Amino acid sequence: MKEGTRVCKINYIVLLQELITLVIGIGAVVGAMMMWNDPSGKTWGGDSLLEMLRLKMPWPDLFFKNYIPSSIVLLVINGFTQLTATFLLFKRYSFAPWAVLISGLILMIWIILEWWLFGLNTMSNIFFVLGLIEVISAIYHRPRV
Repeated sequence: MKEGTRVCKINYIVLLQELITLVIGIGAVVGAMMMWNDPSGKTWGGDSLLEMLRLKMPWPDLFFKNYIPSSIVLLVINGFTQLTATFLLFKRYSFAPWAVLISGLILMIWIILEWWLFGLNTMSNIFFVLGLIEVISAIYHRPRV
């Protein structure tokens, strides 16, 4: 394999990573804003999911009266990590692949928790695959030591 070919493939991988991290990060921000706009979840169909959270999660009266605590966790855990990885990728920092790897692992753990809470569903399955793509691409693209 020519050296130039590898560089070209890595650029496509970086582009894919930038796209995935940006979409997931923006999605987390939009999701948090949606929860802030209607903390009950009634206007966006989340009221039944809130009831599932109350049944399965600890301290339901403290954390699951509405979606405000969940929105903050979503924003910090997924929004912040994914958008930080996007920023590092755009700036071409050498440790950006590690940020993508961590973001992908966090997303996959988040989705496993969602599967436990809500069961398998299309949206969670798609995000799990996106997290898996992040992890695999980060392992392939990580700097060689």
